[in-house]
Amino acid sequence: MNIKYISNLIIDIVGNENVRVSEPMSRHTSFRVGGPADILVTPKKKEDILRIMDLSKTENIPIYIMGNGSNLIVKDKGIRGIVIKLFDNYNSFSVEGEFIRAQAGLLLSKLSSIALENSLSGLEFASGIPGTLGGAVVMNAGAYGGEMKDVVIKTEYIDQEGNIKIVEGDMHRFGYRTCFIQEENGVVLSSEMRLRSGNKSEIKALMDDLTKKRVEKQPLKMPSAGSVFKRPEGYFAGKLIEDCGLRGFKIGGAQVSELHCGFIVNAGNASAKDIIKLIDYIKDTVKENIGVLLHTEVKILGED
Repeated sequence: MNIKYISNLIIDIVGNENVRVSEPMSRHTSFRVGGPADILVTPKKKEDILRIMDLSKTENIPIYIMGNGSNLIVKDKGIRGIVIKLFDNYNSFSVEGEFIRAQAGLLLSKLSSIALENSLSGLEFASGIPGTLGGAVVMNAGAYGGEMKDVVIKTEYIDQEGNIKIVEGDMHRFGYRTCFIQEENGVVLSSEMRLRSGNKSEIKALMDDLTKKRVEKQPLKMPSAGSVFKRPEGYFAGKLIEDCGLRGFKIGGAQVSELHCGFIVNAGNASAKDIIKLIDYIKDTVKENIGVLLHTEVKILGED
């Protein structure tokens, strides 16, 4: 790939200020690891996203679309091709009665604050989830008894052929940490949520209570990607890891959190290789000792 040539074509679409070449992905992931992306783009309009995706097909260039990097490990040699990051510029919203419509790059924490400001209940569970709306819909993110499936009623997305599609209601086929759009490798553009009118002080009290629980139980002050593993049926991943004696276990700068064993943290200058090695070690140890195979929630991307 001729990076200069392709980056100039993308600059013509989104402007120079929204294109970065050889951009370290450690600046864009919550783990603070990852080598450079050939080209990182922060578009403002869905038409621009479609044009860049068309360009990637025409030029046969790999493309990856991300939110804010909170559920992502980028390998140490980085990403070849184009990365579209939605968080920076693709995050507008509107509120009408009990409905919120928002673009995929809007943070869930911001979304829950918007609901609070408008005395709308139903997104309290999302107030501490670090990701963006698009990623949350794709993986049916949830916490403390709530999930995106409880509030999302319509989603606009791009399918594998580059067509804009809309799914509504049960068409999402929400499951545990998945939905139809994930299965189809689609890209969420925006979603509409239906909430419930509520008492603002009660909504805030519940959000404050959940925040307190997160602060007490999760290593929020250290770089991580949240829960690394999906919950195995009949078990809790963190408990399985703790039962294997891995609390605080380290490989290089990557460590099983002392506070919550379901989290891996960057304890200081970890590489992506350290984190991936630790993930594999945890999976092998839990399988060998307890007979349960853990599956990751985080996405791993790039070259070793």
